[in-house]
Amino acid sequence: SPWKPVLLLLSPPAFSTSCARCAKDRRLRQKRAISERQLTRYFVDQRKVRVVGGQGGEGGHSFHSEPRKVFGGPDGGNGGDGGHVIFKADQQMKSLSSVSRFYQGFHGERGGSKNCYGANGAHMYVKVPLGTLVKEDGEVVADLTQHGEEYIAAYGGAGGKGNRFFLSNENRAPTLFTPGEPGQERVLHLELKTTAHAGLVGFPNAGKSSLLRAISRAKPAVAAYPFTTLNPHVGIVHYQDYEQVAVADIPGLIEGAHENRGLGTAFLKHIERCRFLLYVLDLSVPQPWAQLQGLKYELEAYEKGLSERPCVVIGNKIDLAQSRSNLPLLRERVAERVIALSALTGDNLEELLLHLRELYDTYVKAEQSRGQSPVKW
Repeated sequence: SPWKPVLLLLSPPAFSTSCARCAKDRRLRQKRAISERQLTRYFVDQRKVRVVGGQGGEGGHSFHSEPRKVFGGPDGGNGGDGGHVIFKADQQMKSLSSVSRFYQGFHGERGGSKNCYGANGAHMYVKVPLGTLVKEDGEVVADLTQHGEEYIAAYGGAGGKGNRFFLSNENRAPTLFTPGEPGQERVLHLELKTTAHAGLVGFPNAGKSSLLRAISRAKPAVAAYPFTTLNPHVGIVHYQDYEQVAVADIPGLIEGAHENRGLGTAFLKHIERCRFLLYVLDLSVPQPWAQLQGLKYELEAYEKGLSERPCVVIGNKIDLAQSRSNLPLLRERVAERVIALSALTGDNLEELLLHLRELYDTYVKAEQSRGQSPVKW
């Protein structure tokens, strides 16, 4: 018999691989790129918080009723108490950025029949960093320094009384019951005592933000105009023995900062909380040693002894020709150790990291010798 072609009917593929119109896009969806502005995380060390305790539940109003017991009497239970708002120190928290501006405790439930009391409202716990000061009307009311330490910021209201509470020989069928009391309401100011271990101090456009980018994963804004940084940023420097040193990028100071020029008082307050200082100077300007004198004058005018904290002088922008000629002149006029580097190219960053660790170890030993626990990140 002559050979005849046989047509095989195969099941269609799960998806088309040839037709562009019918093919399905099987590629994984890529996450949308986040801008650097959205990635920026500001360090918040002050927060104004309004706290309100939970309201107590109202008392129950009912009378016992069952067969062959017509006059069973009142059996309305008391309402539950409202929940407190409690600040709790947590060593995992490093900033007040996650603290909201308003908290309210949970309300208590209403009293039920059969003398059943209403459930108490749950407490609202607010985690704050170690070293948080709680102030009310300018006075310190709490200092949370230990992990797990708590402070009741607002008490919850007491629950109302049910009609069972008002039973007496004179009134055998009371219909009176009371509503729950409102919770305590307060406006508190939270202030973080410790910003970071080290603080980058310098005039505007000295390269502090670029330096913080180079030694940590922090991403403060960098631009060629002054006052790019208006909020403090904190970067963490990691070492091989798992020690972490926190470095804060303090917004640039100007002349007269101690008189609150250019928000100088707010910026100087961040420096006040740092354990040791890193003076960042622009080596490319004429007479860079004058910058150091001006910075120390502003610090000393703001708080006596602030300029005497352990420090190191960083000569930035060493990649420029003018900076290399100013470096020996700076070392002649400055008594502190001078580390010349370039935050842009990364030259000589190792020397800064090693000396930063020396300052940190000295701080830890000093705190331990005084019987205090050093700040850990």
